[in-house]
Amino acid sequence: MVPKARMPGASSHVIKYESVIHEFDPYFNYRVTQFLTKNGIYDFWNWFDDRTWYPLGRVIGGTVYPGLTLTAGTLWWILNSLNIPLSVETVCVFTAPIFSAFASWATYLLTKEVKGAGAGLTAAILLAMVPSYISRSVAGSYDNEAVAIFALIFTFYLYIKVCSWGGYTFIINLIPMHVLLCIVTGRYSSRLYIAYAPLVVLGTLLASLVPVVGFNAVMTSEHFASFLVFIIIHVVALVYYIKGILSPKMFKVAVALVVSVGLAVCCAMVAVLIALVASSPTKGWSGRSLSLLDPTYASKYIPIIASVSEHQPPTWPSYFMDINVLAFLVPAGIIACFSPLSDASSFVVLYIVTSVYFSGVMVRLMLVLAPAACILSGIALSQAFDVFTRSIKFQLPHLSDHSQAGEGSSENVVPNDSVKADKTEDTSKERTSKRSKKKEKEPVEKPLSKSQIKKRLSVLPLETSVIAIILLVLLGAFYVVHSVWAAAEAYSAPSIVLTSHSHDGLHVFDDFREAYAWLSHNTEVDDKVASWWDYGYQTTAMANRTVIVDNNTWNNTHIATVGTAMSSPEKAAWEIFQSLDVKYVLVVFGGLVGYPSDDINKFLWMVRIGGGVFPHIKEPDYLRDGQYRIDSMATPTMLNCLMYKLSYYRFVETDGKAFDRVRRTEIGKKHFKLTHFEEVFTTHHWMVRIYKLKPPKNRIRGKTKKSKSKTSSKTASKRKGLKRNPF
Repeated sequence: MVPKARMPGASSHVIKYESVIHEFDPYFNYRVTQFLTKNGIYDFWNWFDDRTWYPLGRVIGGTVYPGLTLTAGTLWWILNSLNIPLSVETVCVFTAPIFSAFASWATYLLTKEVKGAGAGLTAAILLAMVPSYISRSVAGSYDNEAVAIFALIFTFYLYIKVCSWGGYTFIINLIPMHVLLCIVTGRYSSRLYIAYAPLVVLGTLLASLVPVVGFNAVMTSEHFASFLVFIIIHVVALVYYIKGILSPKMFKVAVALVVSVGLAVCCAMVAVLIALVASSPTKGWSGRSLSLLDPTYASKYIPIIASVSEHQPPTWPSYFMDINVLAFLVPAGIIACFSPLSDASSFVVLYIVTSVYFSGVMVRLMLVLAPAACILSGIALSQAFDVFTRSIKFQLPHLSDHSQAGEGSSENVVPNDSVKADKTEDTSKERTSKRSKKKEKEPVEKPLSKSQIKKRLSVLPLETSVIAIILLVLLGAFYVVHSVWAAAEAYSAPSIVLTSHSHDGLHVFDDFREAYAWLSHNTEVDDKVASWWDYGYQTTAMANRTVIVDNNTWNNTHIATVGTAMSSPEKAAWEIFQSLDVKYVLVVFGGLVGYPSDDINKFLWMVRIGGGVFPHIKEPDYLRDGQYRIDSMATPTMLNCLMYKLSYYRFVETDGKAFDRVRRTEIGKKHFKLTHFEEVFTTHHWMVRIYKLKPPKNRIRGKTKKSKSKTSSKTASKRKGLKRNPF
């Protein structure tokens, strides 16, 4: 029932808007899936995309994680084989809701292994409605998390069930931590070895077959913890094996030998690992991994990572928004896992501790916290309902009488059976008569009294139990209302189609698709479009035009070049774009309608990223007394940079005052003209503005004629001492 109930909620955005893909990254995944279904798997692995990162291009098959693409492509192929002719876009839109139902099922299986079927069902219901997961599993959210969360939970379930399965960074670090915890606390068993050893071997081999991973599966620091624990568990397994075949004296000698050899091997491995990573400035860690270990690392050294909003640390209200009341139930679930503590419950506790830490570093990792919070909250609610309902059962008269009658009837049945057994065994041997006497003695034992039952079951007062159940039901109702609101209002709206409510009704802002449609119909196929990297995937997928940078962010220098151009004066920016063969520049501007995620608000990140590669771009030049301003107090560098001019060109014509509704102030420089760029298209609500670079001949035609007249006589120029312009 839970997976089926998950589907309508996750697909509600299709009814409210239309079947459209969300955000920015999903458009790249959709474009890759289109290529896969059209050209096949072999062409996909060898696909070189010349429409991105011009003039460098990108090898798609070797730089993309193929799990999501292969999953959606396989679904499309199966449906079409069954004569269900769905488009690739439709399959991509509904991939996330389908796998969200599978994730609820996997959560039930995992929690069931920890605390039983009741806790599993409760956890599955909570995951089906948690806003944090809804934000990544609504229809149209075609990103890696759509499949990854199901794979994560199901991998943990298979590990708990002592099966082998492959995963990646979070999995290959969390599972070794749990194995090491079990070894240190004396909970080692052959089942633990069987569960972990094949997982490391098969997981590493399978991961190395993915082109984007390759030898990184054995060369990067993220994988070293699993290999170190792999050696430790083999040493422990050898010690337990020797203990079973040797005498105590020989065992002590053998243990000393094995431990010595094991320590030597571990030290040798550590030395090899240190030698491998010593040459790397990041010691073998990726930038994102270092940002998790040191939250200040990205802001200091890699501004391109820190510039992403999903990589910012969350605020306390975001926890309440994404997991709501589960934040208060998690501590109770942790306590319940310790009574009693098992391998499965210790794994869940370790899972919630690590996920809480990582979610506190990056708001994006709230998605990893959501399943753990649902599992522990499900355990807490299941245990609480069990205690309260059991307390009510033993205190209501008709229920207690019914239970006593059941006990009495069972007592009457057993002696009759024993008498019949005695009659049939009268002629048997003396040994069988003794056994029958033992059977007769067993039902004679007096049943436990009601007070003893209450003491054993820790029965709470009736009024307290009833009030507690009512409060838990109200808490669940509040959670349901909040989750439904979050799914309908906060997370169902696609970012490419925006809406707002006012006193005169609903307003729809479809400026992004309007701009991409204009590019598709009014520009040449080979034209290059420059914009900030946020809009690269959408421009390539929807306008089918070549872009300079996109959301892959693999080349920091290329992104810094675009950031430098946006931060430079108009002439210098024109020269940079001209060297990149750019013909059109696209900027996003929200000052007219109050759209806060525009390029002016992102501009300081362009300055920081550009300044990290090109030192002449300095952030203090764009700040007035440490404040970022666009009004009359803005610095001359800010007022003359390309981003300011492209955003506010002709803005004063809208209301006569040039009032920016996002920054809530009048701009500083209202009347100016563009000399190297010309406006070719502005959307209905001014949210997307497209400019075309003026050709060089239009810019220097007058200077060429003047230079010819000046150099008509070489002798005259020499007499005057004039020098020819080398440019």
